Amino acid sequence: MAEQTLANHSDRLNAINIYPVADADTGTNLYLTVRAAAQGLAELEPSDVGTTMAAAGRAAMEQARGNSGTLFAVSLAAMAEPLFDAQRLNGPLLASALHRAQLRAWSALSEPMPGTILSVLEAAARGAASVESAMNGDESNQTLAHTIESAVSAAREAVVLTESQLVVLSEARVVDAGGVGLLLILDCLRSVIVGEPLQEDLLDGLSGYKVQDPNIALSMPEQEGVEVMCTISLTPLAAAGLRLELDGMGDSVIMSAVSEQADPTGAYPWRLHVHVPSAPMALEAIRAVGDPSNVSISALSATAAEDSHELL
Repeated sequence: MAEQTLANHSDRLNAINIYPVADADTGTNLYLTVRAAAQGLAELEPSDVGTTMAAAGRAAMEQARGNSGTLFAVSLAAMAEPLFDAQRLNGPLLASALHRAQLRAWSALSEPMPGTILSVLEAAARGAASVESAMNGDESNQTLAHTIESAVSAAREAVVLTESQLVVLSEARVVDAGGVGLLLILDCLRSVIVGEPLQEDLLDGLSGYKVQDPNIALSMPEQEGVEVMCTISLTPLAAAGLRLELDGMGDSVIMSAVSEQADPTGAYPWRLHVHVPSAPMALEAIRAVGDPSNVSISALSATAAEDSHELL
């Protein structure tokens, strides 16, 4: 459901994608990342909730696209951790999963900012936690429904607030595209849990989101530089060193472990994302410490030609 919903909304999400760069691809990136998660589950044998979520998270992480897609993939993988061995989802588990997700997502980004998908995820976690606290650990289906409804409601309020939290959004009079994308995904989860359709009025009144609103991303100044993404196996110490080096040459640095399983050398697979002036400078630093795979290089421009991909 989330895959189709994001496909339906990708054009509008792209149109308001102006932060951290106006490259008009948030909707596309979230769609492709969620599609990767869905494909990762296609041939999975039935298992507990955590194992299923972890498989989706790994698949999403390995093919994550863009800032929002990478942060969503990080969140999805983190949500699995409290759910292992659970045969069914309940309110306390959902609250714990969302809490874990927002902690991991905030820590994955070198310079996290309010007014983004991070703020919306944090609000969703708070909304879920408020129900869990009030219901004192009740594991009934009714409490699960209240928990996801509270999470979606809090996320919706947080999306509205994004416009006032970042100057670039305030000046353009739009809400954050990644935040709206996460809100749509959460409402898909709500729809499945409570057995009701998606909320038709969920996005009503969000600045810049009416169909007739202009494509604000295309009116922004051209962006210079490229977005580099890859997967690479590193020890935690080597990963910290690479993050520090990438922080010095670019921005929007996101690094998070794809799984908690280390190889015999103590290295973990990491998903890496960075915006840099040119690809060679980032790739040189990356290749100096490891052998990257699933390498993707994209121009940071809303009018750029089709992405170029280098697979190693």
